Amino acid sequence: MINRPQPIQIFLPDGSPTSIREAEITNRLVKAILFPRNKMQEIVKRELVHFTGVYFLFGITEDGAKPLVYIGEGEDCFKRIQSHNRLKDFWTHCVIVSTKTDEYTKTDVKFLEHYCLEKAIEVGRYKLDNDTGSKKQSISESREHDLLDNFDTAKILLATLGYPIFEEKRKAQIAKELFYCKSKDASAAGELTDDGFLVYKGGKSTIIEAQSIGTWVSRLRKQLLEDLILKEENGVFVFQSDHVFNSPSAAAATVLARAANGWTSWKDLSGKTLDELKRK
Repeated sequence: MINRPQPIQIFLPDGSPTSIREAEITNRLVKAILFPRNKMQEIVKRELVHFTGVYFLFGITEDGAKPLVYIGEGEDCFKRIQSHNRLKDFWTHCVIVSTKTDEYTKTDVKFLEHYCLEKAIEVGRYKLDNDTGSKKQSISESREHDLLDNFDTAKILLATLGYPIFEEKRKAQIAKELFYCKSKDASAAGELTDDGFLVYKGGKSTIIEAQSIGTWVSRLRKQLLEDLILKEENGVFVFQSDHVFNSPSAAAATVLARAANGWTSWKDLSGKTLDELKRK
C-alpha cells in the first residue's frame, strides 16, 4: 500500500489511553481492538472480540532482543484467547483484527493467518511463538485480492496501536540517511528509524568484549547469537539479517562490544555524527 494520509479513528471505551483501544480507518471495513491481558473480564463485553478474525498476542522475551508474538485465528477470537490466557505466559497485550460487521469466514481468516505468519517472518521485527506454520487456503483470485487489501489496512492499524509487526525495517533511500559505526574489528551500516536504530545485514561486530560493555549488552549479544541474528565468521560476528535496536547506543555497543554513545559513534560518510545531523 502506498503511504498516504489516513483518517484513523481511535475509540477508548473506558476513557484510558493505555487500556482498551479500538482503531479503524473510517472508510474501510477492517477494525482492530487492543486490550491489555489484565482486561480479560472487561473485554468479554465488547462485541468485536467474539467476531471471526485474526489475533495477535504480544509480549517480550526475557533478554529483550526481539519482541514476541503469537498469531492465531478463530471463529470466536475471545474463546481462543481464553485458552491462551491459561496456557501462555509471555503475552501482555492482544490485538484482534476483524471486520465491522463480522463478515469473515473460517477460510478467510485461515488465509489471513497464513499470510500474516509469512509476512512476520519476512519482515523479521518480531520473534514468533507459533510452533508450526499454517497451510495456505485455496480461495478465488478476487477474494484473495480483497483479503490482501484488508491485510494492508490491518498493517496500518497494528502499527498505529504500537505494533509495527509488518512494517519494513529499511527506510533510507539515499546515502545521506545512512550511518556507519567502525573500529579495528567492527564495521556496520544502518539508519535511524521511528522505533530505534536499524543495523543492516552484513554488519561486522567485534567478538572480544571490553570490560566496559555492561551486563545488559553482553546478554543482548548472547541472545542475538542464539537467535542466529549474529553468527561468528572469520573472527568476527556478522549480522545475518537486518535488526532494529531500541536506541543508537544499544546498536553501537553491540557492534563495538563496549559501552558506547550511539549518537556520536554512528557517522555519515562525511564524518558528521548522528547527534550533529539529527539533534542539533
